[in-house]
Amino acid sequence: MKDEEAEKGKKPQIENETGDVIEFIPLEKEEKIEESGVGITPKIISSRNKIKEKSEERGSLLSDEKKSENEPEPEEAKFKEASEEAGRLKSRLHKKEVEIKALRKERDEWKDKYLRALAEMDNARKRLEREREEFTRFALSDFLRELLLVVDNLERALASRDEANGRLFQEGVVMIYRQLIDLLRKLGVKPLEREDKKFDPNVHQALLTEEAEGIEEPEVAEYLQKGYWLHDRLLRPALVKVLVPKKNP
Repeated sequence: MKDEEAEKGKKPQIENETGDVIEFIPLEKEEKIEESGVGITPKIISSRNKIKEKSEERGSLLSDEKKSENEPEPEEAKFKEASEEAGRLKSRLHKKEVEIKALRKERDEWKDKYLRALAEMDNARKRLEREREEFTRFALSDFLRELLLVVDNLERALASRDEANGRLFQEGVVMIYRQLIDLLRKLGVKPLEREDKKFDPNVHQALLTEEAEGIEEPEVAEYLQKGYWLHDRLLRPALVKVLVPKKNP
């Protein structure tokens, strides 16, 4: 009996599409509400407002869930960032390896060129030393060939010394001397000759000195050995006897 009364006192309910429960007011109560001047419309509007609020809350929760699904978790974001950084570092490392490989290749090329140039310089140095040695040994070949002609004439003169008289022998020696002087001139050698008697220490070498009166500066009194020029350079200074002013007692 109590259950029947409870069922009678229970308000009829219905769920809408969103799952909200709507209560219906019995007719008797509706009449009472109408008698009291209040209609059923406010009750329905209030229920609609509650349904709208719940729908908005549920939509907000769903949007929050979608956002949380789209946003990566902190650990996943860190892992993704670390992976990207590792990729960048790997790319930079690859570029550096390529650069190092190119530099090593260039280094090897320059090293090979340096070694080749060093070997060529060493070969050139050895060749120049060999040529200089050969030039030093055979540079006087032409001069010696000419000088041998003079030696031949001297040998002939000495061989005929006993057969010829003194005058003919002297003339032969003079001819050989002139031949030798001509050979020296041909090679750029000429005797040192000065018209004045002034002593020049640049071309004269004093072998003897003697005091004399009536002179104010050193003078060449006698040539003891001739000097010679080789082109414009002094080949040998002349050995001379020099007169110097007499010192006062």
